[in-house]
Amino acid sequence: MNVIDTWLIASISNVPIHSQGFTHIVEAIVSAYLSKGVVLVALLWWVWFRPEGAEGPDGEAVRRHNRELVVIAIASGLIALAAGRLLAHNLPFRLRPMYEPALRAFYPEANVEEPVLRTWSAFPSDHSMLWCAIAMGIFLASRPVGIYALFHAVVLIGLPRIYLGLHYPTDVLAGSALGIGITCVMNARAIRTRIAAPILAFAQRYPGVFYGAAFLLSFELATQFDELRVLAHGLIHGMSHAL
Repeated sequence: MNVIDTWLIASISNVPIHSQGFTHIVEAIVSAYLSKGVVLVALLWWVWFRPEGAEGPDGEAVRRHNRELVVIAIASGLIALAAGRLLAHNLPFRLRPMYEPALRAFYPEANVEEPVLRTWSAFPSDHSMLWCAIAMGIFLASRPVGIYALFHAVVLIGLPRIYLGLHYPTDVLAGSALGIGITCVMNARAIRTRIAAPILAFAQRYPGVFYGAAFLLSFELATQFDELRVLAHGLIHGMSHAL
């Protein structure tokens, strides 16, 4: 454990908030999709349809720019999620702090026992990578709303995972920085327009198919593809038994 983690964990443990009631609230926040991805995905839809600046002679250009930002935010989030998994698999394994015997006294007795958490490395936090990437995309479209989106990603997604011992502080800090960095790089005009152009053209030509697919993608993104991962795990497990 590095110096930053040692200092932050000790500082958090000195705050007298480890009551059972507060822990139940934090568990609910960590478990609820509403407090994770649903709100931020809803804000992406707001950016897509926002009326501000969409009227007048430059309205079409403003609307297209907003929609490019939504496409890039989602693409950045997906890249961040994939990059987080790749880093976790290829970097040295880091056991989550809640499973470290020497650190148990620093964390509340939380009901977040999931077998997969023991086998998935803690660094970096893929939740922070994904949702900070999305939040940064919202920030680029609207600074006031984006400030809230970043606040939401840090306070309602990142901090509860530190409090319960799902991640070290540096897992969340690194994940947040990587997610924001990916979105900033992807927002370079040459990259943004190249990626967004075919998607926006498809949306204009086949709106029914596009919005149906967008709804499905929004659902899976908001739930962080949990159902697909469970389905894939079940298929792999079933095939291994069949063989």
